[in-house]
Amino acid sequence: MVETVTAKPAQAHYSFFKGVERSFDLAAKYTRFETGILEQIKACNSVYQMKFPVRIGDKIEVIEAYRVQHSHHKLPCKGGIRYSMDVNQDEVMALAAWMSFKCAVANLPYGGGKGGVKCDPRKLSVGELERITRAYAKSMRDVFGVNKDIPAPDMGTGGREMAWILDEFNKIHGEDMPGVITGKPIVLGGSLGRDAATGRGVMVSTLCALKKMGLDPKKVTASVQGFGNVGSHAARLLSEQGIKVCAIGDHTASFYNEKGINIQTALDYVKTNGGVLKGFTGGVEIKGSELLTAKVDVLVPAALQNVITEEVAHRINAKLIIEGANGPTTPEADAILQEKNVIVVPDILANGGGVTVSYFEWVQNKMGYYWTEKEVNEKHDLSMETAFDHVWTNAHEFKTTMRLGAYITALKKIEQGVKLKGFF
Repeated sequence: MVETVTAKPAQAHYSFFKGVERSFDLAAKYTRFETGILEQIKACNSVYQMKFPVRIGDKIEVIEAYRVQHSHHKLPCKGGIRYSMDVNQDEVMALAAWMSFKCAVANLPYGGGKGGVKCDPRKLSVGELERITRAYAKSMRDVFGVNKDIPAPDMGTGGREMAWILDEFNKIHGEDMPGVITGKPIVLGGSLGRDAATGRGVMVSTLCALKKMGLDPKKVTASVQGFGNVGSHAARLLSEQGIKVCAIGDHTASFYNEKGINIQTALDYVKTNGGVLKGFTGGVEIKGSELLTAKVDVLVPAALQNVITEEVAHRINAKLIIEGANGPTTPEADAILQEKNVIVVPDILANGGGVTVSYFEWVQNKMGYYWTEKEVNEKHDLSMETAFDHVWTNAHEFKTTMRLGAYITALKKIEQGVKLKGFF
C-alpha cells in the first residue's frame, strides 16, 4: 500500500505542529495501536510559556519564552533552545514533537523537548544575551534537570549560551551538574565531535542512501542550502567523501560552480568575513531558489522550515533529498516529490546526529569519563547507519516513503514505552 498525499494550496499561516500531526496521522494508519495511545503520543505533555523582564540598552523589555516537553514516555526530555524573533508556541511544539520522533528513530532513551526565546541575537550585545539567557535558565530552574529535561543549542545559540545556562543552574542548585545541558564547551564537559555531529549525520545518511540507490559517491553532485553549523559541516564532510558539491548558500548569498566548489576555501572565507558567504568568489552567484532546483543528484536543505514548497518541488532536479534542517519540506511538496520518485531522507532521521552525540555527551557527564573524537565518531556513525537501516526496512515493508517509514519506526518504539508504563 502506498499512501498518497493529495496536494493542497499552501496556507498563508502554516502551522508547523499541524504539519507534524499530519505526518503522524498518515503513519498511524499503518499501526494497530489503540486510539487512546495514539492520542497520547501525538499530544504535547507539558507546555511552559513565560515572560521575564531584562534590561536591554537603557530600558526594560519583557522577553517571551517557551519550553515544551512533547513526550514523557521516556525521561529525560531532550531538545535544543533557539533564539529567534519568529519563535512562537506552535513552532516550539512542532520542534519538540520532532525531537520525540527523532530520539525514537535513533533509539535514544529520551522524550522530546524544545525551547525558544523570542529575541534577535544578532541585534543584542553579549551582555544583553547573557542576561536574557540567565533569566531564561532561572525561569526553568524547576523544569530542567539531569534526569528531567536536558536542553542543547539550536538556531541562534551555541556553546557560550549553554555555558551560561549551566552556570546559572549550578548556582541555583548549589552543585555542579554538567549533564543538565549538552552542547557545552569542551572544558565544561562538552563532547569531542559535537560541533560537527549534525552535519556528520547528514553525511552518513547520504552515503547510506546512495548505497541503497547503487550510486558511487565519487560520481555524485550535491547542493547544500545553509552554511551555518549544519550546512557547512555537511558540505565539508560530503566533499571529503568524494561528492562534488556544486552549490552552497546562506541567508546572504548562494553560489554555483559546475566543476565543484572548494569547500575549505568557502569555510575560510566565511571565517574571515563575518560568518557570511556574501562576496565569495568560488562560484557564480545565483538566487536562493535556484540552489534548491540546481541540476545535482543530491539536495541538502540545511537552513529553515518550509523552503521546499509545492512550487519548488515541481522544479527540483535532485534524485535524493537529505533534510539537514527541521521541516524543510511542506506536505504539499512531499506529495509532488513522491510522484517524481525523489527519495527524501526525512529530518527526524537525517539530522539525528546532533542529538545522538548530545546523548553521548550526557552519558560521558554521568560517568565522568570522556571518549576521544575518533570513538565518538565511530559510535555516531554506527548509530546513524543502524537507524537508517531500520527506517529503510520499515519504508519498504509498508511500501511507503522514507518519511512515513521514519514515523512508523518512531511510533512503534514510543507506543511500547507508553503501553508498558501502564495507565490509571
